[in-house]
Amino acid sequence: MESKIGAVVIGRNEGERLKACLESILSSVDIVVYVDSGSQDGSVTHAESRGVHVVELDLSRPFSAGRARNEGFKALVKAAPDVGFVQFIDGDCQVDGGWLAAAAKFLSETPRCAIVCGRRKEKFPEVSIYNKLCDIEWDTPIGKAMACGGDFLARVEAFAEVGGFDPSVIAGEEPEMCFRLRERGWEIWRIDQMMTMHDAQMTRFKQWWLRAKRCGHAYGQGHAMHGDSPEQYYKREVRSAIVWGLMVPLILLMAFLVWIAGAPAAILMLVFIPAVLYLKVLKYAFNSKALPLSTAMIFSFFIVLAKAPELIGIITYQLRARNNKAPSIIEYK
Repeated sequence: MESKIGAVVIGRNEGERLKACLESILSSVDIVVYVDSGSQDGSVTHAESRGVHVVELDLSRPFSAGRARNEGFKALVKAAPDVGFVQFIDGDCQVDGGWLAAAAKFLSETPRCAIVCGRRKEKFPEVSIYNKLCDIEWDTPIGKAMACGGDFLARVEAFAEVGGFDPSVIAGEEPEMCFRLRERGWEIWRIDQMMTMHDAQMTRFKQWWLRAKRCGHAYGQGHAMHGDSPEQYYKREVRSAIVWGLMVPLILLMAFLVWIAGAPAAILMLVFIPAVLYLKVLKYAFNSKALPLSTAMIFSFFIVLAKAPELIGIITYQLRARNNKAPSIIEYK
């Protein structure tokens, strides 16, 4: 017997994107729950008009995507206790028509698979370099994976077993939950199937910077939670952000001071150090990701530059933790 499929959609002021999201999934699942985080654009009214179960978050409590998905999941299994699989999707995405059938088949045939995800692509990569960077980021290897992103089909049994998302994790909540699933012997898989189209609407440098800062916060918090595990969760990412996030700007500052002093040979020596990281990333982008050289060069530049906001994100987490402050989301839209 085929398992019933439900969907949990989360969003805040997604407008037309939410309409497109719901339209892409309503006919493919047995029940849809939409979790709204204080929208002022009529999202709740539209969702209700489509027969969707709506959960409006109590905004007096700290908000996180993990909390929204958890509350959506609870509402889903309460309304439809016999649902076996649940598709989580962000309100700025649209589900591909062939995804759910392929993903449900894979889950049914792979008993230890807790989560299956597929190909996510950016809807308008040509609009900005930042959208293009997202599109490159979504292109990840096929096969058994360490983690998933925000869109995925989950086995209800497995999701419930680990208690879903940790609502205190404000960024990187999906990898953190996947870590706990893997510790219990569950598997995460990515299959070669188109899954969702994403609409980042990222057109400004500030948005990119805040997103990178949020990523650093995820590294810092995740490492604090699970860094002592055998896999040393996020240790490499934290170390990279600290070393290069401090080293690159300091070296460039030194190069500037040396240039003022009139020592061109010393400038070349100083600039050589961050160039090593850049060339290393460029080799990966050109060979492993098979990007055109011009795109690989831009991608590599932003990977190196991202070390600075990532370091700021790590420091932000550490300061909040030291002062016992509740984490608050870092929004970039």
